[in-house]
Amino acid sequence: MRRVLIAVLILAGAVAGCGSPGTDPAPDTQAQAQSQPSESAEPAPSASGVAVFGQAPAAKASPSPSRRRSSAPARPVPTPSRRPVKVPGPPPPAPKPAPVTDRPCPYHEGTDAPRSEVKEALVAAAKTRFWSSADITVPVNLMKAVAWQESGWQSTIIACDGGVGTMQIMPATADWMNQRFGIDPPYDEHTLRGNTMIGAAYLEWLIKYFGDVYFNGDYTIDAGACPDALSPCLLNAIIASYNYGFGAVDTDDGIVIPNPQYVRNVRALMTECECLSF
Repeated sequence: MRRVLIAVLILAGAVAGCGSPGTDPAPDTQAQAQSQPSESAEPAPSASGVAVFGQAPAAKASPSPSRRRSSAPARPVPTPSRRPVKVPGPPPPAPKPAPVTDRPCPYHEGTDAPRSEVKEALVAAAKTRFWSSADITVPVNLMKAVAWQESGWQSTIIACDGGVGTMQIMPATADWMNQRFGIDPPYDEHTLRGNTMIGAAYLEWLIKYFGDVYFNGDYTIDAGACPDALSPCLLNAIIASYNYGFGAVDTDDGIVIPNPQYVRNVRALMTECECLSF
Protein backbone atom coordinates (compact mmCIF):
# COMPACT_ATOMS: atom_id res chain seq x y z
CA MET A 1 0.00 0.00 0.00
CA ARG A 2 2.82 2.40 0.79
CA ARG A 3 4.48 1.72 -2.57
CA VAL A 4 1.22 2.42 -4.41
CA LEU A 5 0.80 5.72 -2.54
CA ILE A 6 4.34 6.85 -3.42
CA ALA A 7 3.76 6.02 -7.10
CA VAL A 8 0.53 8.06 -7.13
CA LEU A 9 2.26 11.07 -5.54
CA ILE A 10 5.10 10.93 -8.10
CA LEU A 11 2.62 10.79 -11.01
CA ALA A 12 0.63 13.75 -9.61
CA GLY A 13 3.80 15.83 -9.30
CA ALA A 14 4.77 15.13 -12.93
CA VAL A 15 1.35 16.25 -14.23
CA ALA A 16 1.41 19.46 -12.17
CA GLY A 17 4.81 20.43 -13.67
CA CYS A 18 3.56 20.45 -17.36
CA GLY A 19 1.85 23.53 -18.78
CA SER A 20 -1.60 23.21 -20.27
CA PRO A 21 -1.77 23.15 -24.08
CA GLY A 22 -1.62 26.67 -25.57
CA THR A 23 -0.26 28.40 -22.45
CA ASP A 24 3.30 28.76 -23.74
CA PRO A 25 3.85 32.04 -25.72
CA ALA A 26 4.27 31.47 -29.49
CA PRO A 27 7.66 32.39 -30.89
CA ASP A 28 7.82 35.71 -32.81
CA THR A 29 8.24 34.68 -36.44
CA GLN A 30 7.45 38.03 -38.12
CA ALA A 31 10.53 39.65 -39.69
CA GLN A 32 10.94 43.33 -39.15
CA ALA A 33 10.45 45.19 -42.46
CA GLN A 34 13.20 47.46 -43.65
CA SER A 35 12.09 50.98 -44.38
CA GLN A 36 12.91 52.29 -47.85
CA PRO A 37 13.93 55.88 -48.47
CA SER A 38 11.12 57.80 -50.16
CA GLU A 39 11.64 59.84 -53.31
CA SER A 40 11.17 63.56 -53.01
CA ALA A 41 7.66 64.85 -53.51
CA GLU A 42 6.82 65.63 -57.11
CA PRO A 43 4.68 68.64 -58.01
CA ALA A 44 1.88 68.06 -60.47
CA PRO A 45 3.28 68.52 -63.99
CA SER A 46 1.93 71.19 -66.27
CA ALA A 47 -0.94 70.08 -68.46
CA SER A 48 0.34 68.51 -71.65
CA GLY A 49 -0.87 66.12 -74.29
CA VAL A 50 -1.15 62.90 -72.33
CA ALA A 51 -2.17 64.54 -69.06
CA VAL A 52 -5.09 66.52 -70.42
CA PHE A 53 -6.67 64.37 -73.09
CA GLY A 54 -6.09 60.95 -71.64
CA GLN A 55 -5.69 59.22 -75.00
CA ALA A 56 -2.00 58.51 -74.93
CA PRO A 57 -1.14 54.98 -73.83
CA ALA A 58 0.13 54.51 -70.30
CA ALA A 59 3.86 54.03 -69.98
CA LYS A 60 5.10 50.79 -68.57
CA ALA A 61 6.85 51.02 -65.26
CA SER A 62 10.58 50.65 -65.37
CA PRO A 63 11.64 47.22 -64.12
CA SER A 64 13.38 47.21 -60.75
CA PRO A 65 16.95 46.00 -61.02
CA SER A 66 17.78 42.94 -58.96
CA ARG A 67 20.31 43.34 -56.20
CA ARG A 68 23.59 41.54 -56.53
CA ARG A 69 26.27 41.15 -53.94
CA SER A 70 29.45 42.90 -54.90
CA SER A 71 32.71 43.18 -53.08
CA ALA A 72 33.45 46.51 -54.75
CA PRO A 73 31.83 49.60 -53.18
CA ALA A 74 29.20 51.40 -55.28
CA ARG A 75 30.65 54.36 -57.14
CA PRO A 76 28.77 57.56 -56.30
CA VAL A 77 27.30 59.51 -59.20
CA PRO A 78 29.06 62.90 -59.37
CA THR A 79 26.87 65.98 -59.20
CA PRO A 80 27.62 68.24 -62.16
CA SER A 81 28.51 71.79 -61.24
CA ARG A 82 27.08 74.79 -63.01
CA ARG A 83 29.38 76.83 -65.24
CA PRO A 84 28.78 80.44 -66.30
CA VAL A 85 28.20 79.61 -69.96
CA LYS A 86 25.79 81.56 -72.12
CA VAL A 87 24.20 79.81 -75.05
CA PRO A 88 23.81 82.30 -77.91
CA GLY A 89 20.40 83.30 -79.10
CA PRO A 90 17.20 84.60 -77.54
CA PRO A 91 16.04 83.04 -74.28
CA PRO A 92 13.07 80.70 -74.21
CA PRO A 93 9.66 82.35 -74.07
CA ALA A 94 8.04 82.83 -70.70
CA PRO A 95 5.29 80.33 -69.91
CA LYS A 96 1.88 81.58 -70.93
CA PRO A 97 -1.50 80.66 -69.51
CA ALA A 98 -3.63 78.20 -71.41
CA PRO A 99 -5.68 79.84 -74.13
CA VAL A 100 -9.29 80.57 -73.35
CA THR A 101 -11.64 78.76 -75.70
CA ASP A 102 -15.29 77.78 -75.74
CA ARG A 103 -14.48 74.74 -77.82
CA PRO A 104 -14.37 71.41 -75.98
CA CYS A 105 -10.83 70.12 -75.69
CA PRO A 106 -8.85 68.25 -76.57
CA TYR A 107 -9.93 68.20 -80.16
CA HIS A 108 -8.55 67.33 -83.58
CA GLU A 109 -8.09 69.89 -86.30
CA GLY A 110 -8.02 67.20 -88.98
CA THR A 111 -7.35 63.53 -89.57
CA ASP A 112 -4.27 62.08 -87.89
CA ALA A 113 -1.47 60.98 -90.19
CA PRO A 114 -0.79 57.22 -90.37
CA ARG A 115 1.77 56.03 -87.86
CA SER A 116 4.14 55.09 -90.68
CA GLU A 117 4.23 58.75 -91.77
CA VAL A 118 4.65 59.97 -88.21
CA LYS A 119 7.57 57.59 -87.77
CA GLU A 120 9.28 58.90 -90.92
CA ALA A 121 8.82 62.49 -89.78
CA LEU A 122 10.17 61.78 -86.28
CA VAL A 123 13.24 59.93 -87.58
CA ALA A 124 14.02 62.64 -90.15
CA ALA A 125 13.68 65.40 -87.55
CA ALA A 126 15.81 63.53 -85.00
CA LYS A 127 18.65 63.23 -87.54
CA THR A 128 18.54 66.91 -88.53
CA ARG A 129 21.34 69.09 -87.18
CA PHE A 130 20.18 72.53 -86.08
CA TRP A 131 23.41 73.69 -84.45
CA SER A 132 26.09 74.62 -86.97
CA SER A 133 28.66 74.88 -84.18
CA ALA A 134 28.11 71.43 -82.66
CA ASP A 135 27.51 67.92 -83.93
CA ILE A 136 24.24 67.36 -82.09
CA THR A 137 21.29 65.22 -83.11
CA VAL A 138 18.47 63.66 -81.09
CA PRO A 139 18.58 59.92 -80.34
CA VAL A 140 15.76 58.42 -82.39
CA ASN A 141 14.33 56.43 -79.47
CA LEU A 142 14.24 59.58 -77.34
CA MET A 143 12.38 61.43 -80.09
CA LYS A 144 9.87 58.61 -80.48
CA ALA A 145 9.36 58.25 -76.72
CA VAL A 146 8.75 61.95 -76.11
CA ALA A 147 6.24 62.06 -78.98
CA TRP A 148 4.42 58.99 -77.64
CA GLN A 149 4.30 60.40 -74.10
CA GLU A 150 3.07 63.77 -75.33
CA SER A 151 0.41 62.74 -77.84
CA GLY A 152 0.43 59.04 -78.60
CA TRP A 153 1.67 60.15 -82.05
CA GLN A 154 -1.61 61.92 -82.81
CA SER A 155 -0.57 64.48 -85.39
CA THR A 156 -3.60 66.78 -85.38
CA ILE A 157 -4.58 66.86 -81.72
CA ILE A 158 -4.87 70.17 -79.88
CA ALA A 159 -4.63 69.96 -76.09
CA CYS A 160 -6.47 72.16 -73.62
CA ASP A 161 -3.26 74.03 -72.79
CA GLY A 162 -2.71 74.91 -76.46
CA GLY A 163 -0.15 72.19 -77.21
CA VAL A 164 -0.23 71.26 -80.89
CA GLY A 165 0.20 67.94 -82.60
CA THR A 166 2.60 65.05 -82.23
CA MET A 167 5.22 66.89 -80.14
CA GLN A 168 2.65 69.11 -78.38
CA ILE A 169 4.37 72.30 -79.51
CA MET A 170 3.27 75.57 -77.91
CA PRO A 171 2.95 78.44 -80.41
CA ALA A 172 5.47 80.54 -78.45
CA THR A 173 7.99 77.70 -78.62
CA ALA A 174 7.51 77.46 -82.38
CA ASP A 175 8.18 81.20 -82.77
CA TRP A 176 11.24 80.92 -80.53
CA MET A 177 12.80 77.97 -82.38
CA ASN A 178 12.19 79.52 -85.81
CA GLN A 179 13.85 82.73 -84.62
CA ARG A 180 16.71 81.02 -82.79
CA PHE A 181 17.83 78.94 -85.75
CA GLY A 182 16.87 81.43 -88.45
CA ILE A 183 14.50 79.04 -90.16
CA ASP A 184 13.02 80.59 -93.31
CA PRO A 185 10.34 79.85 -94.22
CA PRO A 186 9.44 79.10 -90.60
CA TYR A 187 8.23 75.69 -89.56
CA ASP A 188 4.48 75.45 -89.01
CA GLU A 189 3.64 73.52 -85.86
CA HIS A 190 0.26 72.58 -87.35
CA THR A 191 1.91 70.37 -90.00
CA LEU A 192 3.47 67.00 -89.25
CA ARG A 193 6.89 67.93 -90.64
CA GLY A 194 6.97 71.36 -89.05
CA ASN A 195 5.79 70.04 -85.71
CA THR A 196 8.41 67.30 -85.48
CA MET A 197 11.17 69.62 -86.69
CA ILE A 198 10.37 72.18 -84.00
CA GLY A 199 10.32 69.43 -81.37
CA ALA A 200 13.72 68.16 -82.50
CA ALA A 201 15.13 71.70 -82.57
CA TYR A 202 13.99 72.28 -79.00
CA LEU A 203 15.51 69.00 -77.82
CA GLU A 204 18.81 69.89 -79.53
CA TRP A 205 18.79 73.33 -77.92
CA LEU A 206 18.37 71.65 -74.52
CA ILE A 207 21.17 69.17 -75.25
CA LYS A 208 23.58 71.96 -76.05
CA TYR A 209 22.48 74.19 -73.20
CA PHE A 210 22.87 71.62 -70.44
CA GLY A 211 25.91 70.07 -72.12
CA ASP A 212 27.70 73.44 -72.12
CA VAL A 213 26.56 74.64 -68.70
CA TYR A 214 27.01 71.43 -66.71
CA PHE A 215 29.04 68.89 -68.70
CA ASN A 216 31.95 70.85 -70.20
CA GLY A 217 30.61 70.65 -73.73
CA ASP A 218 30.00 66.89 -73.61
CA TYR A 219 26.68 66.18 -75.34
CA THR A 220 26.72 62.43 -74.86
CA ILE A 221 23.30 61.14 -73.85
CA ASP A 222 23.87 58.04 -71.76
CA ALA A 223 21.05 56.39 -69.83
CA GLY A 224 23.68 54.46 -67.90
CA ALA A 225 24.79 57.70 -66.25
CA CYS A 226 21.32 58.06 -64.72
CA PRO A 227 20.71 55.55 -61.90
CA ASP A 228 17.18 56.89 -61.39
CA ALA A 229 14.75 59.60 -62.48
CA LEU A 230 16.14 62.14 -60.01
CA SER A 231 19.77 61.87 -61.09
CA PRO A 232 21.20 65.18 -62.39
CA CYS A 233 22.36 63.63 -65.67
CA LEU A 234 22.07 65.11 -69.15
CA LEU A 235 19.30 62.75 -70.30
CA ASN A 236 17.09 63.48 -67.28
CA ALA A 237 17.65 67.23 -67.60
CA ILE A 238 16.57 67.19 -71.26
CA ILE A 239 13.43 65.12 -70.68
CA ALA A 240 12.38 67.11 -67.62
CA SER A 241 12.92 70.43 -69.39
CA TYR A 242 10.86 69.44 -72.41
CA ASN A 243 7.89 68.97 -70.09
CA TYR A 244 8.48 71.62 -67.39
CA GLY A 245 10.67 74.22 -69.09
CA PHE A 246 14.42 74.44 -68.65
CA GLY A 247 14.13 77.21 -66.03
CA ALA A 248 12.58 74.76 -63.56
CA VAL A 249 15.46 72.31 -64.08
CA ASP A 250 18.45 74.68 -64.25
CA THR A 251 18.44 76.17 -60.76
CA ASP A 252 20.86 77.94 -58.41
CA ASP A 253 21.32 74.55 -56.74
CA GLY A 254 22.21 72.85 -60.02
CA ILE A 255 20.11 70.41 -62.01
CA VAL A 256 16.85 69.64 -60.22
CA ILE A 257 14.27 67.22 -61.61
CA PRO A 258 10.82 68.56 -60.65
CA ASN A 259 8.85 65.92 -62.58
CA PRO A 260 10.50 62.51 -62.00
CA GLN A 261 7.39 60.57 -63.00
CA TYR A 262 7.37 62.16 -66.46
CA VAL A 263 11.10 61.44 -66.78
CA ARG A 264 10.55 57.88 -65.64
CA ASN A 265 7.79 57.38 -68.21
CA VAL A 266 9.82 58.68 -71.14
CA ARG A 267 12.88 56.66 -70.18
CA ALA A 268 10.75 53.50 -69.97
CA LEU A 269 9.25 54.28 -73.37
CA MET A 270 12.73 54.61 -74.87
CA THR A 271 13.17 50.85 -74.48
CA GLU A 272 9.66 49.42 -74.02
CA CYS A 273 7.29 51.53 -76.14
CA GLU A 274 5.19 49.68 -78.71
CA CYS A 275 5.93 52.64 -80.98
CA LEU A 276 9.49 51.35 -81.41
CA SER A 277 8.12 48.56 -83.58
CA PHE A 278 6.17 50.77 -85.96
